[in-house]
Parts: sequence; C-alpha cells; structure tokens
Amino acid sequence: MKKTIFTISREFASGGRLVGQMLAKELGIPFYDRELIELAAEKSGLSPEFIEKAEESASSSFLFGLATHAPTTNGYFLHYDMPISDRAFLAQAAVIREIAEKGSCVILGRCAGYILRDDPACINIFLHGSLEDRLNRAVEVYGMERKGLADKLVKVDRGRANYHKYYTGERWWDIHAYDIAINTGVSGIEGAVRAIIAVAQARG
Repeated sequence: MKKTIFTISREFASGGRLVGQMLAKELGIPFYDRELIELAAEKSGLSPEFIEKAEESASSSFLFGLATHAPTTNGYFLHYDMPISDRAFLAQAAVIREIAEKGSCVILGRCAGYILRDDPACINIFLHGSLEDRLNRAVEVYGMERKGLADKLVKVDRGRANYHKYYTGERWWDIHAYDIAINTGVSGIEGAVRAIIAVAQARG
C-alpha cells in the first residue's frame, strides 16, 4: 500500500482509539494519540493536560474559559499575540503536518483531517454509533460507571463539535467532510478496521 495518512474523528465511546490502534498494528504503521499531545506541548510550551482537555471542554459561548490561565513554559508559539488556545491549535497543526510528512500513520482526533485536507495521501474517517451502543462500550470496555454516563457522552461530543466548528468552520457531523463514515455499533471494531483497509487498498 502506498503512503496513506489515516485520520480518525469519532463520537465519544465509538471505539476510535481501539480502531486506530488495531489499524496501525495491522498495517505496521505509527499510531498517534497521546504522543501528538506531548509533541504539541513541547512545541508550544503549553501543558499536555491543557491541550488534551481543550477539544472536549470547548463551549459554544466561550470556547476556552480557562485559556488565559493555561500553565505554560517557554515555547515556540508563545510569542504570538493570540489566545493560548489558538497557540495550542497551531502547535498541534504543525506537529500533525510534520508527522504526515514522515510517512504512513494513523492520527486520532485534533482536526487532523481538516489540517491535512489538501494532502492526497490522507483518508479521513468518522466513527459513530447509537447512544446505547456507545454507552455499552464505555461501561464494558472502558470500565466507566453507567450513572450519568449518557450526559457525559453528549457533553463530550458537543465539546468536540464546538472545537471543530471553531477551528475549521465546518460541522463536525457532516459526513461530506469525510471519505469514510462507519457505525461501529454495526461493524464492530475489527469490521471497521477491515472496511478502512479495503477502502485504502481500493484507492490504489
């Protein structure tokens, strides 16, 4: 298979990390999730915790309520006269482009599909599922407590949608922005991986 960058956007508990890890293992290519956050933290000087939480804590009224209080060190992007949350996004975008230049890989979240939208090697994937399927996975696979979990799923997805809209101008759930959309409640994790590989191979 020629160089391929797989970017995965996902509803909470739709199995994005599981799919990404299995896909990367099957193809023998790197998988970037937490590593991307660490690299962006090094580049920006922002704390990894702030960068990690930014996507899921975004609100529509004021995207990052704690942005001006994010802990920082001396970082490459800190001289810009812009909100700290924007510096975090720029750092992540730079890291994502650097990673994509190196070769085939799987990148989870962080608007990677949008950032690499002009890269012909990129395949953008959106994973979703019914609320019940995702609740069951969160409890049975991730070990989360069911009480209040439905509200958490909705809140996290809303944060991801707000974050995506703010930085891309696009609707997170718009399937036209993706090459592949898979309901993991129907396909299962392994089935989703097989479908993604099949599409990549068919592309040539």
